[in-house]
Amino acid sequence: MVSRAERGALADWFWTIDRFFLAAFILLMGLGFMLSFAASPAVAERIGLDSFHFVKRHAFFLLPSIVVMFGISFLSPRQVRRAAMILLVASLAAMVLALFFGVEVKGSRRWLAIGSLSVQPSEFMKPAFVVICAWLFSEHARQPEIPGNLFAIILFGIVAALLIAQPDLGQTVLTAAVWGGMFFMAGMPWLWIIILGGAAVGGLLTAYTLLPHVAARIDKFWTGEGDTFQMDTAREAIIRGNWFGQGPGEGTVKRIIPDSHTDFIFSVAAEEFGIIFCMVIVLIFAFVVMRGLNHAFKERNDFTRFAVAGLVLQMGIQSMINIGVNLELMPAKGMTLPLISYGGSSMVAICVTAGFILALTRHRPEKRASERSLFRGGIVAAAE
Repeated sequence: MVSRAERGALADWFWTIDRFFLAAFILLMGLGFMLSFAASPAVAERIGLDSFHFVKRHAFFLLPSIVVMFGISFLSPRQVRRAAMILLVASLAAMVLALFFGVEVKGSRRWLAIGSLSVQPSEFMKPAFVVICAWLFSEHARQPEIPGNLFAIILFGIVAALLIAQPDLGQTVLTAAVWGGMFFMAGMPWLWIIILGGAAVGGLLTAYTLLPHVAARIDKFWTGEGDTFQMDTAREAIIRGNWFGQGPGEGTVKRIIPDSHTDFIFSVAAEEFGIIFCMVIVLIFAFVVMRGLNHAFKERNDFTRFAVAGLVLQMGIQSMINIGVNLELMPAKGMTLPLISYGGSSMVAICVTAGFILALTRHRPEKRASERSLFRGGIVAAAE
């Protein structure tokens, strides 16, 4: 046990970290690793790999992801901003490179091949984008003459253009929703709400008109016609699981779901462990979002408030989209379930998000003490 009397970095971290957030993130990663045993062997065998190929790779990515999360959680808010700026510039540059030199998968160029690994730069862009936009919004709130909101709008336009060029409509929708929520918190004028709302509707209609794969997914969702095998099978797995599931390793429908270890791992969880187990997963994500928003509500610093709210919204909306697709409540979008689905880039990037949340929600008694001293000093000065 680390003593409260110690003044080292580890002791400060231990006594100031939000242990509820930390426990929730570790629990989600543990559940993801457990579910990889249930979801991935059938996929590996189907493509001629060792049964535990994806389980081993999940473990391989899990260890550095945990290190990244813990390492980032030691940062101060100023260091978080600097790290996010570096990460944002690097990821945007990598997204541009991916358009020209990336690996093409199903008509999209989202990945860069680095040796035997494939990296998806847009995954790392997301948490950095949230933090930098939070900083821009907070600077405008602190000094209205600083065009922080305008810079945030320009930055969003750049990010959205790169995502659409890949194309990746799902990540575009997620990024737009999180950015819009942060802008609303920052006091978005009603005129901007109307303008951006109209732009969002126009963008979706344009995507439906100009992008055949987007139109095909939406048409399949509304009409039920076309190739709906994966979503139909996922729904069957959930129904078969009932309340308590078929038991570990007893799922059969999961074996024919093509992306059971990534986009449809929630369906595998339902078939083998039941709907109640899935409700627990939903409650963990809901806890993360509500605790983050509660912290943001109490936070006095604008940057920290906007950043924490944006980061937990990003994690919550992404999980909502993934689960909604599994339940056939939304068109298929190819989005992972945070900290649970298989995927190296997604796992490390979500742990960057978790690290930012842990760093920004740490208790800082020295900050509160300085605020109290300034407050008392102001009272004394007023009295004099």
